[in-house]
Amino acid sequence: MEKIIDENKQGTTLITEANATNTRKLFIESYGCQMNFSDSEIVASILAKEGFNTTQNLEDADLVLVNTCSIRDKAEQTVRKRLEKYNAVKKINPGMKVGVLGCMAERLKSKFLEEEKIVDLVVGPDAYKDLPNLIAEVDDGREAVNVILSKEETYGDITPVRLGGNGVTAFVSITRGCDNMCTFCVVPFTRGRERSRDPKSILDEVNDLAAKGYKEITLLGQNVDSYLWYGGGLKKDFKKASPMQQATATDFAKLLRMVATAQPKMRIRFSTSNPQDMTEDVLHAMAAHQNICNYIHLPVQSGSTRILKEMNRQHTREEYMALIDKVREIIPDCGISQDMIAGFPTETEEDHQDTLSLMEYVKYDFGFMFIYSERPGTMAARKMEDDVPEAVKKRRLTEIIDLQQKHSAYRTKNFVGKTVEILIEKESRRSDAHWSGRNSQNTVAVFPKEHYKVGDFVMVKINDCTSTTLLGEAVGYSENQE
Repeated sequence: MEKIIDENKQGTTLITEANATNTRKLFIESYGCQMNFSDSEIVASILAKEGFNTTQNLEDADLVLVNTCSIRDKAEQTVRKRLEKYNAVKKINPGMKVGVLGCMAERLKSKFLEEEKIVDLVVGPDAYKDLPNLIAEVDDGREAVNVILSKEETYGDITPVRLGGNGVTAFVSITRGCDNMCTFCVVPFTRGRERSRDPKSILDEVNDLAAKGYKEITLLGQNVDSYLWYGGGLKKDFKKASPMQQATATDFAKLLRMVATAQPKMRIRFSTSNPQDMTEDVLHAMAAHQNICNYIHLPVQSGSTRILKEMNRQHTREEYMALIDKVREIIPDCGISQDMIAGFPTETEEDHQDTLSLMEYVKYDFGFMFIYSERPGTMAARKMEDDVPEAVKKRRLTEIIDLQQKHSAYRTKNFVGKTVEILIEKESRRSDAHWSGRNSQNTVAVFPKEHYKVGDFVMVKINDCTSTTLLGEAVGYSENQE
């Protein structure tokens, strides 16, 4: 089952193994980022202890939850359309309760209950432990809201239920919130300030996943490079910590090394990075451990230093390019992807050309590209006029996408003739006779099944490619295969 990580795709319906003693049915969908998907697994774990099994059938559900995204208006409109679907089902099954989780819940709070009469409960990203109490209130005929943001990592003591996955790859949350206050972004308002999770609990979860047969994990955070554990609390309060706490603190580079060393046979990925916070230590950790994948998602948002300043991004075009140079120097075969916004307020044609020229410099493996969408409450919405015409935004986005497709094809072709390690994740969508998996650089490869199975590390000779997919044949197991 596909895990959806952007709002332009259909949301993922999540299901896990049934507990025979549970009598109520939960239908949960997730939209938006990988963190939302990970949070939905935490929600399922909490509710499993409250008598709920997950179901794929909306019509059978006693409780329907949608985990929402607020990063763009289109994401919110998608959720509202799904609520219309839930409403149609609720007319047939009036006992069904509907809840909204995540960033959209945090942004709108109790206003959601007024706007969407179908909604019975509204729960922010840090309040999922309160779900049993909130559901009890709803069962008693009352509406329920909890959108209080936390100053601590909220769910470090909960083992997530792995929902609808392949049993091979899993997400592990390491930090929450963001302090960067980019002018276009709602995350600091919907996810709160940066706080990190105890490295021991992270290692415990990773070791547990390895014991259960998982072969790859992705360390998750709104900004993983800001990970900093000094005993608990917000990152902004680190300077107030004791000298001993500061001296023994664990940063992201140290955490990466700890995880990679603990499970040397397990692939390690991470997302998302912020250019201003990524250090050379992280790059050296990646280079030192073969099981840390050679791939970085490194959002830039614009290639214009002037626009980056307007966005309150704490890096310039030149500093970003210098970081790219350092990545290429330390990890020559590293795959790099981007986030890009077209049509940010005041963006001129010259600024747009700066973006295209930056893309030419980096030649990203792939990217996530969007038209600027004004988000209520952000600095950009409060202080800046959304002054780039829609037609200009669309034309610039098309040019960005076209150039990215060209660069994706260039990067993919570089693998033709080479033999690369692939972790088999699932059956190919296009053919039930082929497997699909990814290489270290996060590029998808498809090849005949033969005698291999999901979860195998296989060496695949790449004979051909499309603009985004490697096509090849397995030539044997990799040294990583147990």
